[in-house]
Amino acid sequence: MSTSRTRTRSGALALAVAGVLFVLYPAVRPWQDESTVEGATKAMSSGAWVAAHLFAMVGFILVALGLLAVWNAVSRTRAERLGFAAVVTAWVGVGLTLPYYGAEDFGLNAIARKAAEGQVPDLLGLVDAVRFSPVPITTFGLGLLLLAAGAVLAAVAVWRSGVLPRPSGILFAAGFVLFLPQFFTPPAVRIAHGVLVAAGSIWLALALWRASDAEAR
Repeated sequence: MSTSRTRTRSGALALAVAGVLFVLYPAVRPWQDESTVEGATKAMSSGAWVAAHLFAMVGFILVALGLLAVWNAVSRTRAERLGFAAVVTAWVGVGLTLPYYGAEDFGLNAIARKAAEGQVPDLLGLVDAVRFSPVPITTFGLGLLLLAAGAVLAAVAVWRSGVLPRPSGILFAAGFVLFLPQFFTPPAVRIAHGVLVAAGSIWLALALWRASDAEAR
């Protein structure tokens, strides 16, 4: 198997696994009312909280790696520069997004566990400080916007290259363009968004896998 084909298939697998993880993220995440001390404590102190956010973090990393396969697939076409731009933009976006997810996952979980033991007098105030302090929320928002831009660049590269099905790139981009807005929607919509991200990621993964088969012929 050629090095190029191996890279494409590895990236396709990364995207497929990422798709599954982005479904598990909202499906496993506890959905208690976090505006109350009782709800926030129950949700954030749970193992499901840690697992769900960890699924998302690994998913982001795998998407960034998967975009290398898109770049590789379009490398011999006029869309090569767009593929490279998609990789760089998405990697920067993921890098800016992950620290916030780490605080949301491990930091809030630790605070909530202490609150459950009666050692935190102002749980909701601490949660707001972690989530909405200016620097963290700005880097988080900027990171997701850059990831969305990277996904759009990947979709344009797919469209222009002619080597992958054009709709696969569009569905993939749609999932990440909607990633930031979905945080302001009810749990059912957020779970549906996870399904959308999975569908786009897995479809693009299948397209990449088939392209690697065609390359081998």
